[in-house]
Amino acid sequence: MPIFEYTCLGCSRPFEAIQLGSKAPECPACGGRKLERKLSVFAVGAGRRESAPASPAGCGSCGDPRGPGACNSN
Repeated sequence: MPIFEYTCLGCSRPFEAIQLGSKAPECPACGGRKLERKLSVFAVGAGRRESAPASPAGCGSCGDPRGPGACNSN
């Protein structure tokens, strides 16, 4: 049973719904059936992730990406 993400065009509430066959979902807040289906991050396999952590600075003194001793700060 696929889960789809929608936004109700009547009340602007986002929600998820399990799609059973051809039965159209309705908004759980207002009962509206005018919905916009959103692209689900889960459906495309990307998963919800925080941004990647910053890469550590190469040089401990100045952050030169060439590494320790690459600058005149050492």
